[in-house]
Amino acid sequence: MAIQAAILGAPFAFAGRQIILAVRELGGWGIFTGLAFWHILSMPWQFRKILAQVYFIGSRSIFVIALVGMFTGMVLGLQGYYTLVKFGSEGVLGALVALSLIRELGPVLTAIMITARAGSAMAAEIGIMRISEQIDALDTMDINPVRFMVSPKMAASLLSFPLLTALFNVFGILGGYISGVALLHLSHGDYFYRIETNVVMQDVTGGFVKSVFFALLVSSICCYQGYFTHLRQDGFGARGVSQATTSAVVISCVAILVWDYVLTSFLL
Repeated sequence: MAIQAAILGAPFAFAGRQIILAVRELGGWGIFTGLAFWHILSMPWQFRKILAQVYFIGSRSIFVIALVGMFTGMVLGLQGYYTLVKFGSEGVLGALVALSLIRELGPVLTAIMITARAGSAMAAEIGIMRISEQIDALDTMDINPVRFMVSPKMAASLLSFPLLTALFNVFGILGGYISGVALLHLSHGDYFYRIETNVVMQDVTGGFVKSVFFALLVSSICCYQGYFTHLRQDGFGARGVSQATTSAVVISCVAILVWDYVLTSFLL
């Protein structure tokens, strides 16, 4: 009887352990994020470190963001044109491209691209510092590791994400122009007139609000995964850093999509 009860209860026990583990991880991540954000505001400010991270996260991402934005806009323009022409509405192609980019695709794809390029590097850098005991050395010298390593990355992300999102939107609209006007001979005036009359400030601010939330999510998740590399159960040393980097990218991308839905529900 006791054996049967143990067998029947095993799935519930497993589910309970997983839920407790998830709640513990979520709590740890929340405290870690709060501490990192607090140290951004605490004196003395770390201007040089933040500028160095803005260069790494922001400036060195410009080319890839512009390239992805351009081709996203070109695909939107192409697909949108052949869909709208069935309803005789190809004149609103400019509004379709601009609103799709500004409201959704710009913030989401920008965040995912930065996660792939800079977020993975954040997790790997901090993870290597952890397994090589450099973080322990900072503690020994009475230097706060979260303030020293994480806060500048978070501050730089909060500055870079909105600017790169704006860049993505501009190149996306230009890509839609190339597809719709230059290649499919839509009216030049119609394209920009529809953008001007249909895009309102609420659309633009909504996209920037999303990009700020995504910056906080990506920087905190990637740094958290690297910072606690030594506590991972699925690998130690170099393998642990590899697993932490993979987890950082996967969790960040899932979190971006989930938060995009939540924020869209509130912003609409």
